[in-house]
Amino acid sequence: MDDETLEARVTELEIRYMRQEDLLQQLSDLVRDQQDVIDRLVRTVREYELTLAGQPPHERPPHY
Repeated sequence: MDDETLEARVTELEIRYMRQEDLLQQLSDLVRDQQDVIDRLVRTVREYELTLAGQPPHERPPHY
């Protein structure tokens, strides 16, 4: 294997590595954003649970 071929292979590997690092960062950002949404939804559900806990149980209207 000559130096030129070896250099081309190393360059290709470096390019692949950089693309993978970029993709990994994008995925990490996406997971963080999704976790933020999940956290907000959990807080909202807990607030609703607390609100509903103080109310009487839902009863059927008298016309049923």
